[in-house]
Amino acid sequence: MKNLGNKIVLIFSLLCLMQSCTSQHSILKVEVYETSAEGHQLEKLNLSDAKNDGENVSAIILNPNKTFQKILGFGGAFTESSAYLYSKLGQANKDKIISAYFGEDGAKYSLTRTVIASTDFALGHYSYVSDPEDLDLKTFSISHDLEYLIPMIKDAQKTSKNNFKIIASPWTAPPFMKDNNSWIDGKLLPKYNKTWALFFEKYLAEYQKKDINIWGLTVENEPNGNGGNWESMRFRPKEMTDFVQNYLGPQLENSPFKNVKILGYDQNRADLLKWTKEMYRSKESSKYFAGAAIHWYDSTYDYFPQILDEAHAQNPDKLIIQTEACVDADVPHWEDDAWYWNKEATDWGFDWASKEDKYLHPKYVPVYRYARDIIGCLNHSVSGWIDWNMILDKQGGPNWFKNWCVAPVIVDPEKDQVYFTPIYYVMAQFSKFIEPNAVRIDLKNDNEKLMTTAVKNPNGDLVVVIFNPSEEVQKGKIVLGKKVANYEISKKAIQTIIIKN
Repeated sequence: MKNLGNKIVLIFSLLCLMQSCTSQHSILKVEVYETSAEGHQLEKLNLSDAKNDGENVSAIILNPNKTFQKILGFGGAFTESSAYLYSKLGQANKDKIISAYFGEDGAKYSLTRTVIASTDFALGHYSYVSDPEDLDLKTFSISHDLEYLIPMIKDAQKTSKNNFKIIASPWTAPPFMKDNNSWIDGKLLPKYNKTWALFFEKYLAEYQKKDINIWGLTVENEPNGNGGNWESMRFRPKEMTDFVQNYLGPQLENSPFKNVKILGYDQNRADLLKWTKEMYRSKESSKYFAGAAIHWYDSTYDYFPQILDEAHAQNPDKLIIQTEACVDADVPHWEDDAWYWNKEATDWGFDWASKEDKYLHPKYVPVYRYARDIIGCLNHSVSGWIDWNMILDKQGGPNWFKNWCVAPVIVDPEKDQVYFTPIYYVMAQFSKFIEPNAVRIDLKNDNEKLMTTAVKNPNGDLVVVIFNPSEEVQKGKIVLGKKVANYEISKKAIQTIIIKN
C-alpha cells in the first residue's frame, strides 16, 4: 500500500507539473557535468534544448524541506606508496596531481585518510617506537614520515582552499606490544593498553608540530584481521570498546586533542551492527565514539542499505563514514578507459570467498561500483566517503606484500607519466560539487533504471547526482516546486546537476 501511495503522489505531481509547465513555463536554471563511457570526463553539457514532453515523462522530484545527514566530504588516502610515487615525479606532474585532487579547478577533495605507521601499501615495516621498555614513549618519532608522507600532505594543504579533514588509522601496534610479537595478526597485550593510548596522542602532537591537524582517528584498521597477510591487530567489539572507554577516550579527553573524533570498527559493513551495538552499549562507552568507519569489500554490488539504516537507527547522532574502497585483485589498466567501464574486473572474493558468499563477488564494472556505492551510501546515512590510495604505479603498488590494487591516478615514475583513470572523474562528480556541510535532501525518482541522490550546499545551491548504468540515453525532468528543468543523461554515465540558489 505504501508503494502504491507513493506512485499515486508521483503521478499527481507529474500531472500538476505538466499543467504548470504549459501555463507558466517556470524553468530551473542548471549547470550539468557528465562522465561517461562515451568519453565525457567531467564535461560541462548544454541541455537547454533537451525536450522531454509527453505523457510518460519521468521525473526526479526534489524536496529540500526534508533533510537528512550532514555531508563531511569525499576524498582519498595519503599512503606511503602514494607519497613515494609522488616524490619520484617531475614538478609539473606533481603539481598536476595535487591540483587535480585538491585544487579549485579539480576534484576539491575535502575528507581524506592517512596511515599511522606501516601498512601493506608501504615500502616495508616501520613504526614510531621500538623500545619495549619505553612505556612513556620518550623515543617516539615520526621521522620516517618526513621523507615521503608529510611532504605530500603539505603540498595538498598549500593547494586546498577548503581545509580538508584527515582521518588517521593504525594497522598495528609495534610488534613488541602484541601477544605474538609480530607485525601481522596478534592482539595488544594488556600491559600496553595505556602506552598504546598514549601512542595516539604522541602521533597527534608530532603531526600538529608539522602544522598537520588530524580531524579524526579510527582505533584499528580492519580489527577482524585480513587473513594473516599484512599489518594487522585483532580486536573483538568488546575489546575495542573497553580500550576506547578506559584508555583512548580518557587519554584524548585529558589532552589538547579532546576534540579529535574517534571512529570505531573500520571494516566491512556486514558486521557493522555487531560492533555498533557494543560501541553504544552505555553512555560511558558511547560518549567517546563519534561514530563508526566502514569499508566496502563484502560485495562488489551490494552496499548493504538495511545494515546502514539499522546502524543509523541505533544512534542517529553518530557518524557513519566510509574510510576505504578500491578496485582490488586486479592490476591497473594503463591508458585503457574502456576497461574501467566494462564488466571485467574481479575482487578477492571472486576467487577466494566462501561458497555461500561467492554470489556477492561476480565480475563487475569498476566505474559502476564506485557510482553505485557512493550514491547508495549517501542515501542511507553515510556522511563521508573516502577512496584508498590516491596514486599507484602500473603494477598496482608499491606494496611489500604484492597486494596489487587500482587507484584513480596511475603513474609511471620512470617515464614521468600520469594517467587519470575514469575512477578519478567519477569521484570528482561528487567531491567537486558537494561541499562540506551540505545536507542530503529528500527526492523521488520514478525511473528505475537510474540511481539518484541530492544535497543542499551551504550556499543554498542544490546538487543532484544521477547514475545511468543502462545501455540507453535516459531523459526526464527535475522538479523543484513549480519549477522544472529537463535532463538527459548518456548511456553508461554519471551526471551532476547544479541548481543555483
